[in-house]
Amino acid sequence: MSKTKIIVLGVTGSIAAPKAADLASRLTQLKCNVRVVMTADAQRFITPLPFKTLSRNPVISDLYDEAEGWQPAHIRLADEADLMLIAPATANFIAKLAHGLANDALSCIALALNPKAKILIAPAMNGKMWLHPATQQNVATLKQRGVAFIGPETGMLACGYEGLGRLWPVEKIANRTLKLMR
Repeated sequence: MSKTKIIVLGVTGSIAAPKAADLASRLTQLKCNVRVVMTADAQRFITPLPFKTLSRNPVISDLYDEAEGWQPAHIRLADEADLMLIAPATANFIAKLAHGLANDALSCIALALNPKAKILIAPAMNGKMWLHPATQQNVATLKQRGVAFIGPETGMLACGYEGLGRLWPVEKIANRTLKLMR
């Protein structure tokens, strides 16, 4: 990669949210400029501090976070991003994206994202939620718009069930991210 690529890493409220810290670390080690945006629900599972330390950048956790300069942080990131990676992505956030809702920093960035930036979603949720017709329709809608997906995978889920819904392995998500930015 010739110039440092800017990745907006969106972290949503999934039990897999702590794995996103490993993802931020891995992408930073691979010379990406990782800018983390956390939903309020994500902060129920992990605090912003690990992301700030591992990415070496401030974390946006509120639509009204102040940034340097005059431009709102969510608009600046939307303009600068080469790729938006949502990992983990909940059924709720996938639905928000599919329906164009923008009521937090992450969903606002997604709607304002520069048209050249790519979006990669790594879902993580209960298998019944993933397989629900509403979720599958939302995924189909996003795919029609050019959004890429990686996962989910099958295995033991945090809810005690075994099945489809686990976050794809962090290293594979990082590799797919880099491929999409080429």
